[in-house]
Amino acid sequence: MSTKESHKATNNGHVAAIFGVTGVVGKELARRLTSASSKSEWKKVYGIARNPDRINPINCSHYHFIQCDLLNRFEAHQRLSSLRDVTHIFWVTWASQYGYDSRECCEQNKAMMVNALNAVLPNAKSSFLPKAKSSLKHFSLQTGLKHYVCLQGPFNNEESKVRCYSEESPRVRSENGNFYYDLEDLLKERLRNKGAWTIQRPGLIMGSSCRSVYNIMGCLGVYGTICRHLKLPFAFGGTKKCWEEFVLDGSDVRLVAEQHIWAATHEDVYDTTNGQAFNCLNGPGFTWKEIWPILGKNLGAQVPNDMFSGELCYTRAMADKGKVWEEIVEKEGLVQTKMEDLANWEFLDSVFRCPFRLLGSRDKVDRFGFTLRYKTLDSILYWLDLMRDDKIIP
Repeated sequence: MSTKESHKATNNGHVAAIFGVTGVVGKELARRLTSASSKSEWKKVYGIARNPDRINPINCSHYHFIQCDLLNRFEAHQRLSSLRDVTHIFWVTWASQYGYDSRECCEQNKAMMVNALNAVLPNAKSSFLPKAKSSLKHFSLQTGLKHYVCLQGPFNNEESKVRCYSEESPRVRSENGNFYYDLEDLLKERLRNKGAWTIQRPGLIMGSSCRSVYNIMGCLGVYGTICRHLKLPFAFGGTKKCWEEFVLDGSDVRLVAEQHIWAATHEDVYDTTNGQAFNCLNGPGFTWKEIWPILGKNLGAQVPNDMFSGELCYTRAMADKGKVWEEIVEKEGLVQTKMEDLANWEFLDSVFRCPFRLLGSRDKVDRFGFTLRYKTLDSILYWLDLMRDDKIIP
């Protein structure tokens, strides 16, 4: 089955609930499901988030924003229990208050999903039960390639070997757990006989949002803009391995959103007992060494002859640049943002100093018929242009 067939309507219209609608993937999902070409298939879209979007919010008659703190079970029940017509749930949110590899992170993220399911499931009658007036057909959960590794270390030579993780790769033991596993197990328990579910596992996500903790495009856009403004060299700060070798897979948010929709609307993809997991990747590999000079030129920054720096730490170098960003925003007439709305320098340091290879295989999703691909450089340039159009960067 080809990707082009993914949007064929099979009924009088689906009803989507996007949890995390203001995040980088949630925004793109909402754009696609509310587009004119999708209106015949998606008759209603609910977008759920703690706070509304400030930049280019969705504005159409069949989109309904619900402000809700999913960690508050009373608020979740009050705001969500009236959703009786939901057919498809897209879970693209997570609680980032604690470190990804902490037990507290696992507990918070499980609590969020428990609160949402407790509010929605009792009123969304199953499509697998007889005489169901409404039906929850599918739940699409987004996790990531960190499903395949333990971030707590210590790291050894095994993690440095070139390998591509498949969806069948075994879970990895860690002292504090992995909240991805908790959410998968919760879905398996709660959706038995209530609906099908799939899991999308992207790599380094590339898109535009002011409400994403791990926003690589925001980091690159802000860093390059500040370098241009201060006439600083646009240097890559990281390890030689991350500079020269295939270490991470890119995932264009357009591809991620489209794969969510494809998996949710193809019954031949479903495994109603155990669910299906799919890596969600651009396809072709990339190195920062090949991308960096083109990226710097695009941002108008000074690209030095020696672009690599093993000493540069973004967390330290950018710590005092908040006022500089405010000056740029004012001078260029940009949307009002603080530097931390767009850039997380600890995250950028971790990406450019990743101690292990985190590469995935596309074999399974290709075999099932999803063929959309992007070159990561093209993804980066596309999203920089869109951020300019939205007046997020100059």
